[in-house]
Amino acid sequence: MRKLRYHLVDVFTGERFGGNPLAVFTNGRGVSTELMQQIAKELNLSETTFVLPPDDPAADWRVRIFTPANEMPTAGHPTIGTAFVLAREHLVDITPETPTIRLQENVGVIPVTFDFDDRGHLLITMQQPLPRFGPVFDDRRGIAELLSLDVGDLDDAPLEVVSCGVPFLMVPLRTLEAAARVRYRLDVWERLLRDFAAPQALVFARQAVRPQAHLHARMFAPHMGILEDPATGSAAGPLGCYLVRRGWASESPARFVCEQGFEIGRPSFLHITIEHSGGQISRVSVGGQCVYIGEGAIEI
Repeated sequence: MRKLRYHLVDVFTGERFGGNPLAVFTNGRGVSTELMQQIAKELNLSETTFVLPPDDPAADWRVRIFTPANEMPTAGHPTIGTAFVLAREHLVDITPETPTIRLQENVGVIPVTFDFDDRGHLLITMQQPLPRFGPVFDDRRGIAELLSLDVGDLDDAPLEVVSCGVPFLMVPLRTLEAAARVRYRLDVWERLLRDFAAPQALVFARQAVRPQAHLHARMFAPHMGILEDPATGSAAGPLGCYLVRRGWASESPARFVCEQGFEIGRPSFLHITIEHSGGQISRVSVGGQCVYIGEGAIEI
């Protein structure tokens, strides 16, 4: 029997048992894709990562990311949490002169930078691919039914797909109170979004529970085996791009703090930075804190 060791870390939080939990296997050599998927399903976290030597010489490590149901091209909290574990285990060298590492994912090489916020907390930030704006979903009554809301709870802005590696349907709501009332209906999802360009939806309001946040979000992805995600970095970048595209943030860089996970008892805070000029977005970054929880092993 081979023993595979993993580290458990909470991402997008500065407190234990907040944020989004992640399992990181720092030695994925010799583990088949099928077995990686089985392990991710067994652990049943939003995502599990496996670290491998890179194929691309520009990268420090290769990272494969799995939800309980499938492999992801990229994802936010797995990238940031894996970088945190690699640094903690001295598998990458982080210095003031070289604060950035590069992780090879299925979308390409992702730069990840280590820095400190204005309160002295370690902030790990990933650069995401530039956005692609997809179709608009016109059935507003259907989306309201999906969320168990009234049509009047939806903001007038378009329900639009945005992707920075993973497509999400952006669903803006008028109030924080409406976001708290969302009850996601799987029967309606099967009919409306299962085969849509973005089967996962990010629901958000431009209000927040905590004073340090500007936005409140919830993300639902049943086809990934995730009914509701505590913190979704791969959706945070597209959310920032959507806000800039809609003219809700004119300064550059536009900076937001998005809170997520409150309704499921795992408060999370995602730092979003969007650089843009003349209507063109030139850089997308998402970052947050991490907390080390512990380690374990699986025998295979």
